[in-house]
Amino acid sequence: MSGSIASSVSLMSSTSHLKALAFHQDLRPGDVFTWYTTTGWMMWNLLMGGLLVGCTVLLYDGSPGFPDLGTLWSFAEETGMTFFGTSAAFITSLMKSPIEPRTGYHLEKLKGMGSTGSPLSIEGFQWVYEHVKPDIWLTSLSGGTDVCSAFVAGCPLLPVRAGEIQCRCLGCAVYAFDENGTPIENEVGELVITEPMPSMPIYFWNDPDNRRYRESYFEMYPGIWRHGDWVKITPSGGVVIYGRSDATINRMGIRMGTSEIYRVVEDMPEILDSLVVDLEYLGRPSYMPLFVVLAPGVTLDDTLRARINDRIKSALSARYVPNEIIEIAEVPRTLSGKKCELPIKKILLGAPAEKVANPDSMSNPQTIAYFAAFAERTRLPDEPPNA
Repeated sequence: MSGSIASSVSLMSSTSHLKALAFHQDLRPGDVFTWYTTTGWMMWNLLMGGLLVGCTVLLYDGSPGFPDLGTLWSFAEETGMTFFGTSAAFITSLMKSPIEPRTGYHLEKLKGMGSTGSPLSIEGFQWVYEHVKPDIWLTSLSGGTDVCSAFVAGCPLLPVRAGEIQCRCLGCAVYAFDENGTPIENEVGELVITEPMPSMPIYFWNDPDNRRYRESYFEMYPGIWRHGDWVKITPSGGVVIYGRSDATINRMGIRMGTSEIYRVVEDMPEILDSLVVDLEYLGRPSYMPLFVVLAPGVTLDDTLRARINDRIKSALSARYVPNEIIEIAEVPRTLSGKKCELPIKKILLGAPAEKVANPDSMSNPQTIAYFAAFAERTRLPDEPPNA
Protein backbone atom coordinates (compact mmCIF):
# COMPACT_ATOMS: atom_id res chain seq x y z
CA MET A 1 0.00 0.00 0.00
CA SER A 2 1.42 3.39 -0.95
CA GLY A 3 2.10 6.03 1.68
CA SER A 4 -0.68 8.31 0.43
CA ILE A 5 -3.30 5.53 0.47
CA ALA A 6 -2.17 4.30 3.88
CA SER A 7 -2.37 7.85 5.26
CA SER A 8 -5.87 8.30 3.85
CA VAL A 9 -7.07 5.00 5.33
CA SER A 10 -5.56 5.91 8.69
CA LEU A 11 -7.22 9.34 8.65
CA MET A 12 -10.65 7.93 7.73
CA SER A 13 -10.49 5.27 10.46
CA SER A 14 -9.29 7.83 13.01
CA THR A 15 -12.19 10.13 12.14
CA SER A 16 -14.66 7.29 12.61
CA HIS A 17 -13.06 6.29 15.91
CA LEU A 18 -13.09 9.85 17.21
CA LYS A 19 -16.82 10.02 16.51
CA ALA A 20 -17.47 6.64 18.15
CA LEU A 21 -15.39 7.31 21.26
CA ALA A 22 -16.51 10.89 21.86
CA PHE A 23 -20.21 10.62 21.05
CA HIS A 24 -21.14 6.94 21.30
CA GLN A 25 -18.94 5.97 24.28
CA ASP A 26 -18.87 9.38 25.95
CA LEU A 27 -15.13 9.23 26.65
CA ARG A 28 -13.20 12.38 27.53
CA PRO A 29 -10.02 13.56 29.30
CA GLY A 30 -9.80 11.98 32.75
CA ASP A 31 -11.38 8.70 31.69
CA VAL A 32 -9.40 5.46 32.05
CA PHE A 33 -10.32 3.19 29.16
CA THR A 34 -9.60 -0.39 28.13
CA TRP A 35 -11.03 -2.88 25.68
CA TYR A 36 -9.81 -6.42 26.08
CA THR A 37 -8.59 -7.30 22.59
CA THR A 38 -5.77 -8.69 20.50
CA THR A 39 -3.74 -6.77 17.95
CA GLY A 40 -5.48 -8.74 15.20
CA TRP A 41 -8.93 -7.36 16.06
CA MET A 42 -10.22 -3.96 15.00
CA MET A 43 -11.04 -3.19 18.63
CA TRP A 44 -7.29 -2.73 19.11
CA ASN A 45 -7.50 0.21 16.70
CA LEU A 46 -10.47 1.59 18.61
CA LEU A 47 -8.62 1.22 21.89
CA MET A 48 -5.66 3.18 20.52
CA GLY A 49 -8.20 5.75 19.36
CA GLY A 50 -8.84 6.56 22.99
CA LEU A 51 -5.82 8.83 22.77
CA LEU A 52 -7.81 11.00 20.33
CA VAL A 53 -10.18 12.06 23.11
CA GLY A 54 -7.44 12.51 25.69
CA CYS A 55 -8.26 9.61 27.97
CA THR A 56 -5.81 7.16 29.53
CA VAL A 57 -5.58 3.92 27.54
CA LEU A 58 -4.93 0.64 29.34
CA LEU A 59 -3.46 -2.41 27.61
CA TYR A 60 -3.68 -5.94 28.98
CA ASP A 61 -1.38 -8.66 27.67
CA GLY A 62 -2.52 -12.10 28.77
CA SER A 63 -5.47 -14.42 29.09
CA PRO A 64 -8.65 -13.02 30.66
CA GLY A 65 -9.20 -16.43 32.25
CA PHE A 66 -5.87 -16.88 34.02
CA PRO A 67 -5.69 -17.62 36.84
CA ASP A 68 -9.48 -17.13 36.77
CA LEU A 69 -12.13 -14.86 35.27
CA GLY A 70 -11.53 -12.30 37.98
CA THR A 71 -8.23 -11.18 36.42
CA LEU A 72 -9.66 -8.27 34.42
CA TRP A 73 -11.80 -7.15 37.34
CA SER A 74 -8.67 -6.95 39.48
CA PHE A 75 -7.12 -4.94 36.67
CA ALA A 76 -10.13 -2.59 36.69
CA GLU A 77 -9.88 -2.14 40.46
CA GLU A 78 -6.12 -1.49 40.48
CA THR A 79 -6.21 1.06 37.64
CA GLY A 80 -9.35 2.98 38.55
CA MET A 81 -10.86 2.02 35.22
CA THR A 82 -13.88 4.08 34.13
CA PHE A 83 -14.84 2.22 30.93
CA PHE A 84 -14.33 -1.52 30.46
CA GLY A 85 -14.80 -2.94 26.96
CA THR A 86 -15.04 -6.67 26.41
CA SER A 87 -16.90 -9.31 24.39
CA ALA A 88 -20.28 -10.95 24.72
CA ALA A 89 -18.46 -14.29 24.98
CA PHE A 90 -16.57 -13.06 28.06
CA ILE A 91 -19.79 -11.94 29.74
CA THR A 92 -21.42 -15.28 28.95
CA SER A 93 -18.47 -17.09 30.53
CA LEU A 94 -18.79 -14.93 33.65
CA MET A 95 -22.45 -15.87 33.94
CA LYS A 96 -21.40 -19.49 34.48
CA SER A 97 -18.58 -18.69 36.90
CA PRO A 98 -18.55 -17.90 40.64
CA ILE A 99 -16.98 -14.48 40.00
CA GLU A 100 -19.00 -11.62 41.56
CA PRO A 101 -17.56 -8.28 40.40
CA ARG A 102 -20.08 -6.25 42.41
CA THR A 103 -19.06 -7.67 45.79
CA GLY A 104 -15.56 -8.97 45.09
CA TYR A 105 -13.93 -5.81 43.70
CA HIS A 106 -13.88 -2.07 44.29
CA LEU A 107 -15.36 -0.64 41.11
CA GLU A 108 -16.48 2.79 42.29
CA LYS A 109 -14.95 4.57 39.30
CA LEU A 110 -16.34 2.21 36.67
CA LYS A 111 -19.17 4.01 34.89
CA GLY A 112 -19.46 2.14 31.61
CA MET A 113 -19.06 -1.25 29.97
CA GLY A 114 -18.96 -2.12 26.29
CA SER A 115 -19.77 -5.44 24.63
CA THR A 116 -19.14 -6.56 21.07
CA GLY A 117 -17.91 -9.52 18.99
CA SER A 118 -21.30 -11.26 18.95
CA PRO A 119 -24.87 -10.46 20.07
CA LEU A 120 -25.26 -10.01 23.83
CA SER A 121 -28.36 -11.80 25.11
CA ILE A 122 -31.06 -10.32 27.33
CA GLU A 123 -29.70 -12.49 30.13
CA GLY A 124 -26.23 -11.04 29.54
CA PHE A 125 -27.57 -7.51 30.03
CA GLN A 126 -29.37 -8.58 33.18
CA TRP A 127 -26.26 -10.25 34.58
CA VAL A 128 -24.18 -7.10 34.18
CA TYR A 129 -26.71 -4.93 36.02
CA GLU A 130 -27.19 -7.48 38.78
CA HIS A 131 -23.58 -8.63 39.26
CA VAL A 132 -21.42 -5.66 38.23
CA LYS A 133 -23.19 -2.37 39.09
CA PRO A 134 -26.89 -1.46 39.04
CA ASP A 135 -26.13 2.05 37.77
CA ILE A 136 -23.56 1.15 35.10
CA TRP A 137 -24.05 2.14 31.48
CA LEU A 138 -23.87 -1.00 29.34
CA THR A 139 -23.39 -0.21 25.68
CA SER A 140 -23.43 -2.97 23.08
CA LEU A 141 -22.08 -2.25 19.61
CA SER A 142 -21.66 -3.96 16.25
CA GLY A 143 -19.77 -3.16 13.09
CA GLY A 144 -17.20 -4.77 10.86
CA THR A 145 -13.51 -5.46 10.67
CA ASP A 146 -13.57 -4.51 7.00
CA VAL A 147 -14.74 -0.96 7.80
CA CYS A 148 -12.77 -0.86 11.08
CA SER A 149 -15.74 0.87 12.65
CA ALA A 150 -19.19 0.40 14.15
CA PHE A 151 -22.55 0.66 12.42
CA VAL A 152 -24.65 0.62 15.60
CA ALA A 153 -23.57 1.55 19.11
CA GLY A 154 -24.46 3.30 22.36
CA CYS A 155 -25.72 6.75 23.27
CA PRO A 156 -25.46 8.23 26.79
CA LEU A 157 -28.71 10.16 26.25
CA LEU A 158 -30.87 7.11 25.49
CA PRO A 159 -32.27 4.37 27.74
CA VAL A 160 -30.65 0.93 27.81
CA ARG A 161 -33.01 -1.88 26.82
CA ALA A 162 -31.93 -5.45 27.51
CA GLY A 163 -30.97 -7.30 24.35
CA GLU A 164 -30.83 -4.13 22.22
CA ILE A 165 -28.11 -1.87 20.89
CA GLN A 166 -29.16 1.68 21.66
CA CYS A 167 -28.97 3.37 18.26
CA ARG A 168 -27.53 3.62 14.76
CA CYS A 169 -24.20 5.42 14.65
CA LEU A 170 -23.95 9.03 13.55
CA GLY A 171 -23.27 9.21 9.83
CA CYS A 172 -24.30 5.57 9.23
CA ALA A 173 -27.36 4.98 7.03
CA VAL A 174 -28.24 1.62 8.60
CA TYR A 175 -31.46 -0.14 7.62
CA ALA A 176 -33.05 -3.58 7.63
CA PHE A 177 -34.04 -4.75 4.13
CA ASP A 178 -36.35 -7.59 3.20
CA GLU A 179 -35.45 -9.92 0.34
CA ASN A 180 -36.96 -7.48 -2.16
CA GLY A 181 -34.75 -4.61 -1.02
CA THR A 182 -37.53 -2.78 0.85
CA PRO A 183 -36.72 -1.14 4.22
CA ILE A 184 -38.60 -2.78 7.09
CA GLU A 185 -39.04 -1.87 10.76
CA ASN A 186 -39.63 -4.14 13.75
CA GLU A 187 -38.99 -7.15 11.51
CA VAL A 188 -35.82 -9.16 10.98
CA GLY A 189 -34.02 -8.34 7.75
CA GLU A 190 -30.60 -7.92 6.17
CA LEU A 191 -28.37 -5.23 7.65
CA VAL A 192 -27.57 -2.78 4.87
CA ILE A 193 -25.76 0.55 4.57
CA THR A 194 -27.43 2.72 1.94
CA GLU A 195 -24.94 5.62 1.89
CA PRO A 196 -21.11 5.59 1.79
CA MET A 197 -19.09 5.62 5.02
CA PRO A 198 -15.60 7.17 5.09
CA SER A 199 -13.85 3.97 6.14
CA MET A 200 -15.52 1.53 3.75
CA PRO A 201 -13.04 -0.36 1.55
CA ILE A 202 -13.24 0.67 -2.10
CA TYR A 203 -11.41 -2.30 -3.60
CA PHE A 204 -9.64 -5.58 -2.77
CA TRP A 205 -6.03 -6.36 -3.52
CA ASN A 206 -5.48 -8.82 -6.40
CA ASP A 207 -9.03 -8.24 -7.63
CA PRO A 208 -8.43 -6.12 -10.77
CA ASP A 209 -11.98 -6.34 -12.12
CA ASN A 210 -13.59 -5.83 -8.67
CA ARG A 211 -15.49 -9.10 -9.03
CA ARG A 212 -14.75 -10.36 -5.51
CA TYR A 213 -15.42 -6.92 -4.09
CA ARG A 214 -18.86 -6.66 -5.72
CA GLU A 215 -19.77 -10.23 -4.76
CA SER A 216 -18.81 -9.61 -1.14
CA TYR A 217 -20.96 -6.54 -0.56
CA PHE A 218 -23.21 -5.56 -3.46
CA GLU A 219 -24.44 -8.78 -5.09
CA MET A 220 -27.78 -9.04 -3.27
CA TYR A 221 -28.78 -5.38 -3.51
CA PRO A 222 -26.97 -3.60 -6.40
CA GLY A 223 -25.38 -0.39 -5.16
CA ILE A 224 -26.29 -1.14 -1.53
CA TRP A 225 -23.78 -2.52 1.00
CA ARG A 226 -25.10 -5.78 2.51
CA HIS A 227 -23.09 -6.67 5.58
CA GLY A 228 -24.30 -10.22 6.18
CA ASP A 229 -26.05 -9.82 9.56
CA TRP A 230 -29.67 -10.33 10.52
CA VAL A 231 -30.93 -7.15 12.18
CA LYS A 232 -34.14 -5.63 13.49
CA ILE A 233 -34.70 -1.88 13.85
CA THR A 234 -37.14 -1.42 16.74
CA PRO A 235 -39.84 1.26 16.86
CA SER A 236 -37.78 3.13 19.47
CA GLY A 237 -34.79 3.27 17.13
CA GLY A 238 -32.90 0.51 18.91
CA VAL A 239 -31.18 -2.31 17.05
CA VAL A 240 -31.14 -6.07 17.65
CA ILE A 241 -28.49 -8.20 15.95
CA TYR A 242 -29.47 -11.84 15.45
CA GLY A 243 -26.25 -13.26 14.02
CA ARG A 244 -24.84 -13.86 10.57
CA SER A 245 -27.48 -13.99 7.86
CA ASP A 246 -25.41 -16.40 5.82
CA ALA A 247 -25.65 -18.93 8.65
CA THR A 248 -29.39 -18.50 9.05
CA ILE A 249 -31.55 -21.33 10.29
CA ASN A 250 -34.40 -22.02 7.88
CA ARG A 251 -36.59 -24.79 9.22
CA MET A 252 -39.80 -25.50 7.33
CA GLY A 253 -39.65 -22.09 5.68
CA ILE A 254 -39.31 -20.12 8.92
CA ARG A 255 -36.03 -18.19 9.25
CA MET A 256 -34.33 -17.40 12.53
CA GLY A 257 -30.92 -16.20 13.66
CA THR A 258 -28.66 -18.66 15.45
CA SER A 259 -28.35 -16.37 18.50
CA GLU A 260 -31.89 -17.31 19.54
CA ILE A 261 -30.87 -20.95 19.98
CA TYR A 262 -27.60 -19.97 21.69
CA ARG A 263 -29.52 -17.86 24.20
CA VAL A 264 -31.73 -20.79 25.19
CA VAL A 265 -29.06 -23.50 25.20
CA GLU A 266 -26.24 -21.55 26.84
CA ASP A 267 -28.53 -20.45 29.65
CA MET A 268 -28.33 -24.04 30.91
CA PRO A 269 -25.56 -24.43 33.54
CA GLU A 270 -24.42 -27.68 31.92
CA ILE A 271 -23.58 -25.92 28.62
CA LEU A 272 -20.58 -23.62 28.40
CA ASP A 273 -20.77 -22.90 24.69
CA SER A 274 -22.56 -24.09 21.57
CA LEU A 275 -22.62 -23.98 17.77
CA VAL A 276 -25.57 -24.76 15.53
CA VAL A 277 -25.64 -25.07 11.74
CA ASP A 278 -28.57 -25.71 9.46
CA LEU A 279 -27.45 -27.83 6.50
CA GLU A 280 -29.56 -28.09 3.38
CA TYR A 281 -28.30 -30.75 1.00
CA LEU A 282 -29.47 -30.99 -2.59
CA GLY A 283 -31.92 -33.88 -2.77
CA ARG A 284 -31.58 -34.72 0.93
CA PRO A 285 -33.54 -33.74 4.03
CA SER A 286 -32.37 -30.76 6.05
CA TYR A 287 -29.96 -31.69 8.84
CA MET A 288 -29.31 -29.38 11.81
CA PRO A 289 -26.70 -30.56 14.33
CA LEU A 290 -26.12 -28.75 17.62
CA PHE A 291 -22.56 -28.92 18.94
CA VAL A 292 -22.13 -28.25 22.66
CA VAL A 293 -19.22 -27.64 25.03
CA LEU A 294 -20.05 -29.12 28.42
CA ALA A 295 -19.22 -27.82 31.87
CA PRO A 296 -16.60 -29.85 33.77
CA GLY A 297 -17.99 -33.12 35.09
CA VAL A 298 -21.11 -33.06 32.90
CA THR A 299 -21.92 -36.02 30.64
CA LEU A 300 -23.96 -35.70 27.45
CA ASP A 301 -26.39 -38.54 28.04
CA ASP A 302 -29.92 -39.10 26.80
CA THR A 303 -31.36 -37.25 29.79
CA LEU A 304 -29.38 -34.08 29.06
CA ARG A 305 -30.16 -34.32 25.35
CA ALA A 306 -33.87 -34.52 26.18
CA ARG A 307 -33.62 -31.50 28.48
CA ILE A 308 -31.86 -29.45 25.79
CA ASN A 309 -34.52 -30.39 23.24
CA ASP A 310 -37.32 -29.57 25.69
CA ARG A 311 -35.82 -26.15 26.43
CA ILE A 312 -35.60 -25.31 22.73
CA LYS A 313 -39.10 -26.61 22.08
CA SER A 314 -40.71 -24.61 24.90
CA ALA A 315 -38.71 -21.38 24.41
CA LEU A 316 -38.74 -21.31 20.60
CA SER A 317 -40.55 -24.02 18.67
CA ALA A 318 -40.39 -27.73 17.99
CA ARG A 319 -39.16 -26.90 14.47
CA TYR A 320 -35.82 -25.73 15.96
CA VAL A 321 -35.09 -28.94 17.85
CA PRO A 322 -31.78 -30.20 16.41
CA ASN A 323 -31.49 -33.46 14.53
CA GLU A 324 -28.50 -34.38 16.65
CA ILE A 325 -26.64 -33.03 19.70
CA ILE A 326 -22.90 -33.61 19.68
CA GLU A 327 -20.26 -32.86 22.32
CA ILE A 328 -17.17 -30.92 21.24
CA ALA A 329 -14.17 -29.62 23.15
CA GLU A 330 -14.31 -26.04 21.88
CA VAL A 331 -16.32 -23.83 19.52
CA PRO A 332 -14.23 -22.42 16.64
CA ARG A 333 -13.98 -18.65 17.03
CA THR A 334 -12.41 -15.75 15.18
CA LEU A 335 -9.82 -13.51 16.78
CA SER A 336 -12.66 -11.15 17.68
CA GLY A 337 -14.62 -13.88 19.46
CA LYS A 338 -17.26 -14.55 16.81
CA LYS A 339 -18.35 -18.14 16.31
CA CYS A 340 -17.16 -19.46 12.94
CA GLU A 341 -20.64 -20.44 11.82
CA LEU A 342 -20.32 -19.94 8.09
CA PRO A 343 -16.92 -21.67 7.63
CA ILE A 344 -18.15 -24.67 9.65
CA LYS A 345 -21.36 -24.78 7.63
CA LYS A 346 -19.37 -24.78 4.39
CA ILE A 347 -17.04 -27.51 5.68
CA LEU A 348 -19.99 -29.70 6.69
CA LEU A 349 -21.51 -29.16 3.25
CA GLY A 350 -18.34 -30.51 1.65
CA ALA A 351 -16.04 -27.52 1.11
CA PRO A 352 -12.33 -28.09 1.76
CA ALA A 353 -11.41 -26.73 5.19
CA GLU A 354 -8.27 -25.02 3.89
CA LYS A 355 -10.34 -22.98 1.42
CA VAL A 356 -13.02 -21.67 3.80
CA ALA A 357 -11.27 -21.36 7.19
CA ASN A 358 -8.30 -19.04 7.56
CA PRO A 359 -6.23 -20.16 10.58
CA ASP A 360 -4.65 -16.71 10.90
CA SER A 361 -8.05 -15.15 11.57
CA MET A 362 -8.98 -17.66 14.29
CA SER A 363 -8.23 -17.75 18.00
CA ASN A 364 -8.34 -21.58 18.03
CA PRO A 365 -7.59 -22.90 14.52
CA GLN A 366 -6.92 -26.41 15.86
CA THR A 367 -10.70 -26.87 16.24
CA ILE A 368 -11.25 -27.00 12.47
CA ALA A 369 -9.75 -30.50 12.17
CA TYR A 370 -12.64 -32.00 14.15
CA PHE A 371 -15.28 -30.60 11.80
CA ALA A 372 -13.37 -31.63 8.69
CA ALA A 373 -13.25 -35.18 10.06
CA PHE A 374 -16.93 -34.99 11.04
CA ALA A 375 -17.84 -33.94 7.50
CA GLU A 376 -15.93 -36.89 6.05
CA ARG A 377 -17.60 -39.35 8.46
CA THR A 378 -21.09 -38.12 7.61
CA ARG A 379 -20.53 -38.03 3.85
CA LEU A 380 -22.90 -40.29 1.90
CA PRO A 381 -21.28 -43.16 -0.04
CA ASP A 382 -22.15 -41.60 -3.41
CA GLU A 383 -20.80 -38.17 -2.51
CA PRO A 384 -17.33 -37.15 -3.64
CA PRO A 385 -14.78 -36.49 -0.90
CA ASN A 386 -13.78 -32.91 -0.12
CA ALA A 387 -11.61 -31.64 -2.93
